[in-house]
Amino acid sequence: MAKFLIVEARFYTHLNDLLIEGAVAALEAEGHKYEVVTVPGALEIPGAVALAAETGRYDGFIAIGVVIRGETYHFEVVSNESARGLMALSMDGIPIGNGILTVENEAQALTRARSDEKDKGGEAAKAAIAMLALREKFSA
Repeated sequence: MAKFLIVEARFYTHLNDLLIEGAVAALEAEGHKYEVVTVPGALEIPGAVALAAETGRYDGFIAIGVVIRGETYHFEVVSNESARGLMALSMDGIPIGNGILTVENEAQALTRARSDEKDKGGEAAKAAIAMLALREKFSA
């Protein structure tokens, strides 16, 4: 049994609730423990993961958030930099599942967030579990 930290950028509450529901279901199905922490936005997720990883209290991390395209370049910055930050952490050996949705509109986000449709929250949790197992395999 491992302990995971779900780091969420709670901007679209109803969408985050669906993503977290999927992540929690996937973690509980495998018998893992979890905590949830909220940060101001998707750009803060990698920083929160880095800070939490330093504590050694968590075995893996799940990033949850929704970024919907607007009329400015901000969408690209948030989407690209949050993904880049998470990738950099994963390259350092931190097991992370990226469940930050980057979509054109709310309809796309709903389809991806619902556990009876694309279940991207559950997929992110499963990715974190898989990466933790891989790290354990290579460190054995």
